[in-house]
Amino acid sequence: MNNPLISPRVLKGFRDYLPEAMIPREALMQTAREVYRSYGFSPIDTPALEYAEILLGKGGEESDKQLFRFQDQGDRDVAMRFDLTVPFARFTSQHLNDIGTPFKRYHIGTVWRGEKPQKGRYREFMQCDFDTIGTASNIADIETLLVIHDLLDAIGFEKFTVRVNNRLVLNGLLEKLDLADRSVGVLRALDKLPKIGPDKVLGELTAQVGLSDDQAQQILKLVSVEGESGQVLQQLQELLTGNEQGETGMQNLSELFSAAKTAGIPAERIALDVAIARGLDYYTGTIYETFLGDLPGIGSVCSGGRYDNLTGLFSKQVLPGVGASLGLDRLLAAMEELDMLPGVSTPAPVLVILFDAEKTGEYLRIGRQLREAGIATEVYIEPKAVGKQMKYANRKGFQIAVIAGADEFASGSWQVKDLQSGEQQTVPEGELVSHVAGLLGQE
Repeated sequence: MNNPLISPRVLKGFRDYLPEAMIPREALMQTAREVYRSYGFSPIDTPALEYAEILLGKGGEESDKQLFRFQDQGDRDVAMRFDLTVPFARFTSQHLNDIGTPFKRYHIGTVWRGEKPQKGRYREFMQCDFDTIGTASNIADIETLLVIHDLLDAIGFEKFTVRVNNRLVLNGLLEKLDLADRSVGVLRALDKLPKIGPDKVLGELTAQVGLSDDQAQQILKLVSVEGESGQVLQQLQELLTGNEQGETGMQNLSELFSAAKTAGIPAERIALDVAIARGLDYYTGTIYETFLGDLPGIGSVCSGGRYDNLTGLFSKQVLPGVGASLGLDRLLAAMEELDMLPGVSTPAPVLVILFDAEKTGEYLRIGRQLREAGIATEVYIEPKAVGKQMKYANRKGFQIAVIAGADEFASGSWQVKDLQSGEQQTVPEGELVSHVAGLLGQE
């Protein structure tokens, strides 16, 4: 008796990646690696599973609810990492004697959150983090901004804004309103402002956080301050004078914007946004969120901040840190909507047509020759009709087809066809590599 077929399907909030999606995904990860390495960040990795106590309580009540948590075969209480920052804090505390400080790392890995799936957001997704730990220097915060900017720029975005704030400014404002004891609830509510709007945030501040209507209105008014960064800083200065936390936060922000200007960051690509709160509890200083100018509704595509107290849960040594994470899958969803993806399902731009099965070794030889020159090349693996092979080439998105039959082998030449323009030329074998490289812009 035959067993019934299992229906092929994936869990809600998870997805498969076909080559058309995986190729640009890998390209984004490679760009992130190159940018991070250019600033001296070193790669690390940590396990997907951690003891539950490592992760619980680090990202707030909402993050705890989203953990994929279970008992393993050894009856240990374990959970899958919900981000890469908390495991990094554990990693640093555990390996401090080996890595030394300050320590700059990047980590590209999968994380899991049992949250409601939505466009560009899944329950399993990739993060591309970079962090500097072991220093409270504001220079590290400024460099974090520069890395975020250079990363988005290297990916190919022209219109984007890194919105910056400082938790010390927000905490100072709350102290001035005698609401310091309710800061966690207030900051979580403010973090939802772009998603649910001021009216619903106002309702949450009063109904759930317990603020009076007047207090809630004052907070919304304070975080609605807008204008050029210098103007916003001036307005906040008037509100925070005399508050130590607030003044420290203001000084750090002022240094950040001044240094960014000197470093050549375009003014339109950074902004001081007092409404940026970042919902995770562990942030203590500078915070960042990055929005795309042509698609702001998709949310922040690169976020982070300073977390001076996180490693205190694992080590008695004070290890302040700052960093950010590229939301890879959300960014891919945005790039797809903006028609920025290449739409190809092959990483090789060149296809060698297998015209004559008796000359298979020659086709394989020329494929190797092109690869040795740094040109990714696929050799078709069956001697089918040329028309079928060309159809395959167009469907996969190859840029160039290299063809040779009896006449070409007799004359020591190859036919090179540009599959985008349709132009075809006969090229002597000795010039084939340079000719193909020129068509691909790899000279």
